[in-house]
Amino acid sequence: MHPSLHAQEHPDKPAIIMAGSGETRSYAELDRASNRYAHLYRAEGLKIGDTVAVFLDNDPDYFSIVWGAQRAGLYYVAIPSRLTAAEVSYILQDSAADMLISSAAKLAVIDELRDLNPGVKQYAYGVDDERAVVPALAAQPDTPIADERHGMDMLYSSGTTGRPKGVRIPFPENEDIAQPNALVAIAQGAFGFAPGCTYLSPAPLYHAAPLRWCMTVHRLGGTTIIMEKFDPEQALALIEKYQVDVSQWVPTHFNRMLKLPDEVRQKYDVSSLKSAVHAAAPCPVPVKEKMIEWWGPVIMEYYAGSEGNGFTFINSADWLEHKGSVGKALLGTVRICDENDNEVPTGEEGQIYFEGGSPFSYHNDPEKTKAAANSHGWTSLGDVGKVDADGFLYLTDRKSFMIISGGVNIYPQEIENLLVTHPKISDAAVIGAPDEDMGEKVVAVVQPMDMADAGADFAQELEAWLRESLSGVKVPRQIDFRAELPREATGKLYKRLLRDEYWGKTGSRIV
Repeated sequence: MHPSLHAQEHPDKPAIIMAGSGETRSYAELDRASNRYAHLYRAEGLKIGDTVAVFLDNDPDYFSIVWGAQRAGLYYVAIPSRLTAAEVSYILQDSAADMLISSAAKLAVIDELRDLNPGVKQYAYGVDDERAVVPALAAQPDTPIADERHGMDMLYSSGTTGRPKGVRIPFPENEDIAQPNALVAIAQGAFGFAPGCTYLSPAPLYHAAPLRWCMTVHRLGGTTIIMEKFDPEQALALIEKYQVDVSQWVPTHFNRMLKLPDEVRQKYDVSSLKSAVHAAAPCPVPVKEKMIEWWGPVIMEYYAGSEGNGFTFINSADWLEHKGSVGKALLGTVRICDENDNEVPTGEEGQIYFEGGSPFSYHNDPEKTKAAANSHGWTSLGDVGKVDADGFLYLTDRKSFMIISGGVNIYPQEIENLLVTHPKISDAAVIGAPDEDMGEKVVAVVQPMDMADAGADFAQELEAWLRESLSGVKVPRQIDFRAELPREATGKLYKRLLRDEYWGKTGSRIV
């Protein structure tokens, strides 16, 4: 299954429809564009195993770029579109990207990247200089390259230093670009994605789930409806307009749709939905109960990571019998182990491992790669949980205090490392605190050099200062002050104590 095959069978079928503009790309157009990209990569010297990076907002050309890379045997790196130049530069360097494809909307950032990453070839939409990608593509053939080979995404996860780390999954031994895909099997077998389905994607394409599931729908010959930006009422209107039958969400989307006035929610027909999949962050039990009551037993959930080492699944019926569970394993075997790598009895908590899942490594971080596996060779995402007597998995803790806000992974140490460089700050800790809308919000607990500075004015000063170096999603929504942070004699921060305190209340605390 591959969009190139659907281009032959159903050339005029829409592969992509942009929700806001209505712009449509057919399978024939997607196939021709991805072929041109594959030729452009080769013309610029990119060989099998090289890397191309994408730095775009949601756009139909996103798929031309990544499908071109997939059929050219490249690793393609999806970079969050709101990152600063310094943040993008790190990913370009770490991934050894040979090319960056962006747009005029990111001009200020990519101009700065010219100096930071002079060895990375740039192409961009909407520019009129030597980086203009449209004429470069027009000069390329729209037929397949001679050496097509299956490529892979390379998505970024947390690193031990607080910097993100690329998850590197080996290329499949089979070079066929249309070979069977594990996600296609899961989508059809568990989630009910049918060939030719209509799929609503409400999230940024640079995230693992939206990108991978949209590409899975393309393998099935379906149509992806891409929202430029999530809006709760627009999402409902799109389901009705396009008779959407499959979709993928995060709990924040559910929460925002549930908060619409009753008359707004009730005026849209969502009965076409057969599968509404969610993941990325824990969904509060009351929210999921309300969604099942509203949309019916079409709510599906899974637990997995960019690493691809395991995958669990649960449908609505099973969830109602096992509320809070993320299901049973479809890929790999779940193992719950203590700190000595011994399996714990049923119902007891321990670190979650998968046996027999797909191999992976963290790019340029052999220590993190080694730490992800135990003595049995089972691999873990670092989460803690338990399995009940029926074999259903429950998550009871987060990996390394990672913050998940609106389905976005945020790593505290990067923010902490920046905060402590401020001349007025002695120490800092960043944690996730409860947030009714986003699930979690970023909170910075700061120990000033002088407690006389503690207060609203200094908090505003810090927020503005952080925004100069961090993308908005990482900037703390709450900054509190303490005379001293809880550290032991060795210097280790008792972050657990801070987190537990904030999860016991939601109000601001300035001491």
